[in-house]
Amino acid sequence: MSAHLKTIEQRLLWLSHWMIHNANHIRPKADGIKVGGHQASSASMVSIMTALYFQTLRPEDRVAVKPHASPIFHAIQYLMDNQTREKMENFRGYGGVQSYPSRTKDIDDVDFSTGSVGLGVAVTSFASIVQDYIQAKSWGAEQKMGRMIALVGDAELDEGNIYEALQEGWKNDLRNCWWIIDYNRQSLDGVVREGLFKRVEQIFDAFGWDVVRVKYGHLQRAAFEETGGDKLRQWIDDCPNQLYSALTFMGGAVWRERLMDALGDQGDVTALIERRSDEELAELMENLGGNCVQTMADTFAAIDHDRPVCFLAYTIKGWGTPIAGHKDNHGGLMNKTQMAEWQEYMGVAQGHEWDKFATIADPVVFKDELLKAPFFAKGPRRYHDDVIDVPSIELTSDREISTQMAFGKILDNLSKGDSDLAERIVTTSPDVTGTTNLGPWVNRRKLFARNHQEDMFKTENIPSTAKWEFTPEGQHIELGIAEMNLFLLLAAAGLSHSMFGKRLIPIGTVYDPFVSRGLDALNYACYQDARFIIVGTPSGVTLSYEGGAHQSIASPLIGMSQDGLAAFEPAFADELAVIMEWSFNHLQKDGENDPDERTWLRDETGGSVYLRLTTNPIEQPGKRVNDAFKQGAIDGAYWLREPGANCEVVIVYQGAVAPEAIKAAGMIGEGRRDVGVLAVTSADRLNAGWAAAQRARANGNKAAASHIETLLLGLPRNCVLITVIDGHPATLSWVGGVWGHQTISHGVEHFGQTGSIADLYRHFRIDADALVNSASELSLGRPIPHIKVAG
Repeated sequence: MSAHLKTIEQRLLWLSHWMIHNANHIRPKADGIKVGGHQASSASMVSIMTALYFQTLRPEDRVAVKPHASPIFHAIQYLMDNQTREKMENFRGYGGVQSYPSRTKDIDDVDFSTGSVGLGVAVTSFASIVQDYIQAKSWGAEQKMGRMIALVGDAELDEGNIYEALQEGWKNDLRNCWWIIDYNRQSLDGVVREGLFKRVEQIFDAFGWDVVRVKYGHLQRAAFEETGGDKLRQWIDDCPNQLYSALTFMGGAVWRERLMDALGDQGDVTALIERRSDEELAELMENLGGNCVQTMADTFAAIDHDRPVCFLAYTIKGWGTPIAGHKDNHGGLMNKTQMAEWQEYMGVAQGHEWDKFATIADPVVFKDELLKAPFFAKGPRRYHDDVIDVPSIELTSDREISTQMAFGKILDNLSKGDSDLAERIVTTSPDVTGTTNLGPWVNRRKLFARNHQEDMFKTENIPSTAKWEFTPEGQHIELGIAEMNLFLLLAAAGLSHSMFGKRLIPIGTVYDPFVSRGLDALNYACYQDARFIIVGTPSGVTLSYEGGAHQSIASPLIGMSQDGLAAFEPAFADELAVIMEWSFNHLQKDGENDPDERTWLRDETGGSVYLRLTTNPIEQPGKRVNDAFKQGAIDGAYWLREPGANCEVVIVYQGAVAPEAIKAAGMIGEGRRDVGVLAVTSADRLNAGWAAAQRARANGNKAAASHIETLLLGLPRNCVLITVIDGHPATLSWVGGVWGHQTISHGVEHFGQTGSIADLYRHFRIDADALVNSASELSLGRPIPHIKVAG
C-alpha cells in the first residue's frame, strides 16, 4: 500500500502545482495581476492528504481542508473523476475551481467551506457535537458516527476562535474530532517562533485532547537506528526552524557541508552522512513525518478510540519542489524555468501535463487501486431529509407585549405540543438563554448532554425559575460567552440535513449589539448555506438603562448586507408570529434560483433568518388576520395607515419605534393632509426586491415591479417620506430613491448612554416630537400646530 500511496502523492503534487502554474504563467490574463495559488502551502500538505483520503477516511467522515491546500483537494477530486479538467484549467478564474474549498461554489464534494482563517478548524468540533446530538435522539439513533477532521495551517493557531472552540468542546465532552496541524513553521511574514509546538501540546492536553507528534519520517527513523543516528537526531531537534528551512532550500551539498561542520570527525555519524549522496542526504533531511505518506498513514491507522486528537505533523513548506524552504515561498511561485526543470524531474512528458495517469506504467491497475479507497466508495455525500410540516403559528397577544416576550411565548407554545417541527428545533445561546426569553422552552425541552446531569437546585429543593436538566433528549445546547462559537454551532447544525441526512431547525439567541462579535463566523455560516434563525435581542437604544455598549446601531445594516440571511425587525407580536411561521419554511427550501415576480425575491432558494427584537412592551394593534397584512409582513412592509389621494407626509418606520411613528402621524395630520404610516418589517427584503426588479428591467423585463415600488406608486410627487428606526438611519433612507420622494431620515448614528427610553428617544430625535418637527420645518406645507421643539 505504501508504494501505491507514494505514487498517488506524486500525482497529486504534480497536478496541483501544474494547475497553479497554468493559471499564473500560461492562461491568458487580461489584467496582468498575479493569480496566485499557494504552491508551497499545498506541497506541505500533499503527503498528509494522500494518506488521509486514500487510506484513512470513511464515507461518514468529514474534512475541513485548510484554505491553502485547496489545489491538493481539487487534484484529489480530479483524480477520482469528481472534478473536470475544464474547471481545473480555469483555477481561480470565473467558473473555475475556487481559490479555497467552497460547498456552494465548487462542484466537487466539499464538506466544509474554508477561507476565513481558523473558522474551518473550529467548526469541525461543533459538527461533532451536532452529530452526537442527532445520535442521541430517537429519530437519529441509527446515525453512523464519523470523524470530523480539520487540516490546520500552523499559522491558524494564532486565531482566538480556535481556543474558544477548544473550551466549548471540553465542556461538551467532545469526541470523534481530529485536528491535523501542518507544522511547516513558515507563515506569510516569517518563520514560526521556536518552541511553539510545546505550547500547542500543553494547550491541547489541558482540554483533554490526545496529542500525537509526527516529527520524523521513515527514512529518518531508519537512519536514527544506524550507529551515530542518535547524534543526527539530536542535531535535527536542536536546529532552529529558520536554519532548517534555509538548508532545505539550498540542497544536499549544503546539507552535507553544514552537517559535517557540526557532526564530522565523530566516527559513526560521519560515516552515516558519507554513505549517502547529496540527493539522498537531502531526501533524508527533508523526510519529516508530515512529508512521509507512509508515516502519516500508519499514524492515522494507530488511533483506535473516539477521543479528540491533535496531530502535530512536521512538514517542509514547498516540500518536493524547487522553492522548498525558501522564506518567501508562501506567496511565491515556481517560475517557468523552475517548472520546466521540475517537470523533467517529475517525469511528465510535454503535452501530457493534465493527464491524470501521465507517469503511471499501468493506468488500469492504478485506477482499480484508486477505486478501493473507502472514502469514495459511496460517491458524493450530500444528503437530504424530508421537509418538516410547519403548524400554524398564532399568538394571542397581551394588550402590551415586547417582541422578545412574544418570541419566547411562540417557542413555549411549540414546546407544549408534539409537532415534528418542535421535535427538530434545537436552540442555543452564549450564556444569555434566560435573558433572551428561551427559558420556558428550555424548562420543557431541557438541555442537551450525552450523559444525564441532575439540576442540583431542583434536587436540593431550592426554588428557581430555571428548571434546567441535562439529558441526551434535551433540545438546548448551552454555550459560554463566545459569539463566534454561537455562529459556528449554528453553521454546523444548519448543515445537518446535508451532512448527516437529518434536518434540524436551529435557533440561536444573542444580545443584538454582540452580533458584531461573531460577525466573521456569521458570514462563514451563510457562505456555507447553513440554515438557522438568529435572534438578536434586546436591540437598539431601546435597551436604554444598559448604556451605549449594549445599544446596537449597525445591526440592521448587517442584516441588509449579509448574503443568505433574511433580516426582519417586527414591531408587533402578530407580525412576529407570521414571520416565524414563514421562517421555519424558508429554512427548509432548496429550489431553483428564480425570482418571485411579485416581490423579485429569490425565496425558493431559502436561507437563514435574522430577527431583531426588543424588550420594550408596546401596545398591540388588535387581532389582524387579513391576507394583505400577513403577506406584507413577510414581504417587508404594509400600510398601517393608508395614505389618502392627496397625501403630503408618510411616516416610514421599522421596529419598536412604532408607537412614536403612530403618535407623530396623528399630530402631523393636524396640519398636513392624508398622512400615511408604512410599517416596515424588513428593510432588507424591501431593498433586495427593489434592486432585483431594477436588474430585471435593465435586462428587458419592463413590467418588473418590486413590493416597495408597488406600495409607494400612488403617492403624490410632492409627498415627503419621514423614516425612523432605532438603528442606523441609512437602513430606511434609501426609500426616497424608489420614486424620487424627498426623504428625511431619523435614526441612531452614535453611541448611546444610560437613561430612560424617553430620554434616549428624545436625545437621538427618534421620538414623535422630532418626527413632527421634521414634517413641519423640513417640508413644504402649512405649519403644524401645538408642536414641541425637539432636541
